[in-house]
Amino acid sequence: MRAMNIGKATALALTVVWAAGCSTTNTTDTDTMGSDATPTTTTQAVSDSSMSGTSMADIKNLATVFYFDFDQTQVKAEAVQALRGHAKYLVANPSASVVLEGHADERGTREYNMALGERRAQAIARVLTVNGVSSSQIELVSFGEEKPVVMGHNDSSWAQNRRVELKY
Repeated sequence: MRAMNIGKATALALTVVWAAGCSTTNTTDTDTMGSDATPTTTTQAVSDSSMSGTSMADIKNLATVFYFDFDQTQVKAEAVQALRGHAKYLVANPSASVVLEGHADERGTREYNMALGERRAQAIARVLTVNGVSSSQIELVSFGEEKPVVMGHNDSSWAQNRRVELKY
């Protein structure tokens, strides 16, 4: 009887340790930002000094669409500066909120692309939260392949459809 209780306690402890290990996330910049700094899309980078104000007009010049490589969820280095500008606005305006809409190209199953779009939105959200934005200000939505910005079945079309759109 006592051995069975010890076995149950051990099994319960291992389950808790396993669940805790599965729920931990790495919030380092290397997990969120890829090392691929080759610009494949145009984003408008703004220096911190030019973001002196924190009104909605100040963020109008920042990129709101962030592109991803095929089957990747890493935020490109050139997008981080614009995301820092958005974070600065959101931190200064705690009543403001943002919706991150994740998208994928048409390749892959519908279910896979929905999950990929969500992981991409989560990657953008991590950059924002690392820069001080409250998670309550961020909403994630994944459209997967359902809302392509460009219709087509070639590399250039697919590249424009692999994105996260930031909407206030």
